[in-house]
Amino acid sequence: MATQGLKRLAILDDYQGVTLSMGPWSRLPSGLDVTVFRDTLKDQEALAARLHPFDAILAMRERTPFPASLLEKLPNLRLLITTGEKNRSFDIAAAKAKGITVCGTPSVGAPTVDITWALILNLLRYVPEEMASLRAGTWQTHLGTAAGGLTLGVVGLGKLGSRVAKVGAALGMKVIAWSQNLTAEKAAAGGAELVDKATLFARADVVTLHLVLSERSRGIVGAPELQAMKPGAILVNTSRGPLVDQAALVAALQAGRIRAGLDVFDEEPLPADHPLLSCPGALLTPHLGYATTQNYTAYFQGAVEAIEAYLAGSPIRVIEP
Repeated sequence: MATQGLKRLAILDDYQGVTLSMGPWSRLPSGLDVTVFRDTLKDQEALAARLHPFDAILAMRERTPFPASLLEKLPNLRLLITTGEKNRSFDIAAAKAKGITVCGTPSVGAPTVDITWALILNLLRYVPEEMASLRAGTWQTHLGTAAGGLTLGVVGLGKLGSRVAKVGAALGMKVIAWSQNLTAEKAAAGGAELVDKATLFARADVVTLHLVLSERSRGIVGAPELQAMKPGAILVNTSRGPLVDQAALVAALQAGRIRAGLDVFDEEPLPADHPLLSCPGALLTPHLGYATTQNYTAYFQGAVEAIEAYLAGSPIRVIEP
């Protein structure tokens, strides 16, 4: 695959301002100009105008999608890198048709499991409320619930869901699971009992979602599932916001029927006027699942390697349609 020299690299959505301190960027040619953007532009025309001069772009996961309509407005773009091995918000076929090379990077471990359990345990023991209470000068205002003996419902028992299930079992929880393709044998291998969808939402004290977002899974948790949950049960979503009907979730939270731990949302970054921000019983984090020191180090090491390989005429970790 023939390549040419690159002149301008854009690094997108560096919210924490850490990208340039966590990768071997000094290895890149001195003639490659690097620009870091710390905000997310959602207006496509404004985004296209910003990115028009760049022939290389490093995107952080799915913070900025690259559909065909955006790629058509970027005639200079020749190398598009995503952190991680794949990116469902990129139109890979459209990129390939335009002669744009799309590359991925390595990642490390399964840090989303950590944030899942951070949300579950903080909700079960009312940690945020008790910390606020303590700072306000009061003592023990909520009675928490131990995980042991509760039922954990895992929706999606794949790479992440199976690890979450193992932690639940280690804490003494009864683990049940469901997904559209899950078999009893696979569930048992993951330490869970296979149940149907309705049973999972009715029986679980904690429901945690670990599905890939697709047209089949979009809105897979709606008003009927939320209505079926036990009063006071917990819904945790660290996968993708649109798996859950956001309006139905807001209604359930406002009614005080359930509580929720959410690391992902239908719109990210979350607008300041989003109704979830004012819902009672909601513990919200700003999509921290993959944001760890180990993962970022792997991402940016891999991004530099991808640029070097492209410049050498032998791109690596190329993502195909």
